[in-house]
Amino acid sequence: MKLIKQSRWLMGLTLGLSVTAVVSTHALAHEAVAKEVATQTQVNPLLAEWTGPYGGVPAFDKMDLKDVPAAFDVAIAENVADHEKIANNPEPATFENTIVAMEKAGEKLSRAFTYFGIWGSNLSSPEVRKLQMEYSPKFSEMSSKISQNKKLFERVKKVYEASLKTPLEPEAQRLVKGTYEGFAMNGASLDEFSKQRYAEINKELSSIYTNFANNVLHDEEGYVTFIDKDQLSGLPESLVKSAAQAAKEKGQEGKYAITNTRSSMDPFLTYSDERELRKQVWTNYYSRGDNGDEYDNNENISKILKLRRERVELLGHKNYPEWRLQNRMAKTPENAMNLMEAVWPAAIARVKEEVADMQAVADELGHDITIEPWDYRYYAEKVRKKKYDLDSNEVKQYLQLDNLREAMFYVAGELFNFKFTALAEGTVPVYHPDVKVWEVTDKTSGDLVGLWYLDPFARQGKRSGAWANAYRSHETYDGKITVLSSNNSNFIKPAPGEAVLVSWSDAETFFHEFGHALHALSSNVKYPSSNGGVRDYTEFQSQLLERWLSTDEVINNYMKHQKTGEVIPKELIAKIKNAAKFNQGFATTEYLASALMDMKFHMADPEGIDPDKFERETLAALNMPKELVMRHRTPHFGHVFSGEGYATAYYGYMWADVLTADAAEAFEQAPGGFYDKEVAAKLVKYLFAPRNSMDPAEAYRKFRGRDASIDALMRDRGFPVPEKK
Repeated sequence: MKLIKQSRWLMGLTLGLSVTAVVSTHALAHEAVAKEVATQTQVNPLLAEWTGPYGGVPAFDKMDLKDVPAAFDVAIAENVADHEKIANNPEPATFENTIVAMEKAGEKLSRAFTYFGIWGSNLSSPEVRKLQMEYSPKFSEMSSKISQNKKLFERVKKVYEASLKTPLEPEAQRLVKGTYEGFAMNGASLDEFSKQRYAEINKELSSIYTNFANNVLHDEEGYVTFIDKDQLSGLPESLVKSAAQAAKEKGQEGKYAITNTRSSMDPFLTYSDERELRKQVWTNYYSRGDNGDEYDNNENISKILKLRRERVELLGHKNYPEWRLQNRMAKTPENAMNLMEAVWPAAIARVKEEVADMQAVADELGHDITIEPWDYRYYAEKVRKKKYDLDSNEVKQYLQLDNLREAMFYVAGELFNFKFTALAEGTVPVYHPDVKVWEVTDKTSGDLVGLWYLDPFARQGKRSGAWANAYRSHETYDGKITVLSSNNSNFIKPAPGEAVLVSWSDAETFFHEFGHALHALSSNVKYPSSNGGVRDYTEFQSQLLERWLSTDEVINNYMKHQKTGEVIPKELIAKIKNAAKFNQGFATTEYLASALMDMKFHMADPEGIDPDKFERETLAALNMPKELVMRHRTPHFGHVFSGEGYATAYYGYMWADVLTADAAEAFEQAPGGFYDKEVAAKLVKYLFAPRNSMDPAEAYRKFRGRDASIDALMRDRGFPVPEKK
């Protein structure tokens, strides 16, 4: 349903109880609601229609937090009233007057969410977090009011049953099926007592999710390691300058700040010669949400697991993943576990080899240490230099952020026929001076495709990591819509006049998130909800785009030395490619540990569970190498516990990577390689443009001519290919 696809922030809010706090079924007549909505729309910029060029754009320059309560109260009321009107339509239920009508509902709520999503992710503050806590349960109530509307569900059911007898066109048929399943999976068929309990659970969960996320953000902001000039040994110049700038911004000029985010932690652990400082930075990062204080998340995790189990038991399921995966590509938790368990032994075996290599280097250097988790990146880098004569810092000198952005535009032009043109400052409003905007057009026809917003730098109040958003998605059922897509990163802002240099891994992430943006920009669907996706498939397109980073066209034209302007030497590229499978034990194991824990937490009996103890004991049973930790330890595993977007779905990255490796081989085997026009056309037609208007398995078969095989993934990572049974 469109209602739950408006904002990443809302993704964690499952469909919940009635909106008695905002609007009851008969408390406001539809006319009264419409009048109040009209009044607020005139005075509240968060509700107003977007105006200006490009079919209207968000008025980011008029955002004011004081407008949020009135905007949400009125927009929630309108959304509920819209669905009530559909439910009480005296005409027989049809696709147009029920399903399409639902697609049109909640328009103003969608706009309000766009603004609040910015505050929640990019401009957070104590005031924002207070509003999140206040409104999370209200949104849950709103969702339940709709999903548990008996009359509305009966109309959806009638349209669904009619479509089984007389199928609609494919996209409409899939939309009807998805809408029906959305109601059914969220308790629409329960008895009234069970519906009430289901909604109560959702309301409670919505508050816990928000609290979990805010606790993590607190620890990211609150634990900063300040170091002195005599503690900079081993650090590259670019990191020293950015750390000095970060310290200055935090009122500690003359010192150097290592912030508690991955983009700061990772390079520090890779290069710093100060072992005790490495341990401190590592501990700060991996203890987020796990410090035994008021911001500790262990109790939140226990509550979430219990409530999720109780909720799905109301629906007749034995555990959360069984319910969650029924309409995913994996279908069952067993299928997801089978994939992960097929890769796990090879991954931890490779870690053992990597640790032996690192220990040997440490011994040669006379360091008299045993490899610990805070040593892994540091000694892995030394092994990389020894084995492949590859210095990551040397590589960074050729990876300038601005050039990488232009490289992404080049790839988009070759594969999607898109042209990106920078807009002059002030052409469209932005919410922060760091944000820049590009116009996207079709290279051949000149037709407008959309806008692309980029917010690249870390700052106070911005959540860590990298992500993509669509402020407005493609649709044609009510006139062609201009896509508004965004990418958000947390690169450390350089000192004035300095280039932003990034690691190869960060460059891959930059391409990855741009893949999400291209997925939105290339959409060719009719209905808004078709822009959604199946979680274990939606990462595929973005993971695939990472492969173009290492193509010759990108290397030769966009990887140039920050000072000399010289193209990266072929010898250095050869080293990078030779080392491509290096450290795959670490990368695969830290990811898989998180994905396996996600599934095992949700399959275990949640009664009396101690998250820290369960994490330790489960990882021990898996023979988790002691020299590294999960990529996301449980107390800060926001993918899974700050909402439900990736809950029992973190495996989806590997599921998607099976598709990625297999699809990459299709390009490798094509006459034109990664820029082969015929394969690229199929890529766009079947894997990007359809979004969720086509079954993912069917779409992949249309692209590849067969199902994907795990063999390509194993080859990709340098692991033994499993023997066929």
